[in-house]
Amino acid sequence: MSNSGLLGILAETREALLRFLQLRGASLADAEDILQEVHLKLLAQSLGPVTEPRAYLYKMASNGFSLSRRTADRRARREDDWAGVHGGNDAEVNNRPTIETALIAREQLAILQRVLDGLPERTRMIFKRFRIDGETQRGIAEDLGISVSAVEKHLARAYAEIATAKLRLDADSIVPRHLNVQRGRHGN
Repeated sequence: MSNSGLLGILAETREALLRFLQLRGASLADAEDILQEVHLKLLAQSLGPVTEPRAYLYKMASNGFSLSRRTADRRARREDDWAGVHGGNDAEVNNRPTIETALIAREQLAILQRVLDGLPERTRMIFKRFRIDGETQRGIAEDLGISVSAVEKHLARAYAEIATAKLRLDADSIVPRHLNVQRGRHGN
């Protein structure tokens, strides 16, 4: 099964995967975010044949859920440790982002808004109704007089554009972890 086949099955099983993640303890918003990450990974990766695509997608969703939990737990421990070392209590901890973080977030939001503004009107409207307003794909399809498959195709197009923008943003923020040592300099 190719990536496009997995993307199709992901669209078909999206509601079931959302329920699966919520039963594990994810909020609806967190479950949506996890499935968005699964979708982005499928777009970005080149996979070989997958014999059990549904099981593969459930495993990806489960791994995404576990990763998000570990990340949240680490963040909470780090904040608790920092507050303990610096003598702060919860009332004293400032949860506001730094100016730099706020500026970066605002810039990324503007880039995302430009991506969404560049989508065809119907695709943009379907994306907004599904992701922002929380309407079901079936409800949107019935309201617009189109098939659920057509709604999924509009959403896939929006996700693909967002994934492309995200990859560009991620590529811009990559900082080299090690200095490149040039061999042959200074008699090496």
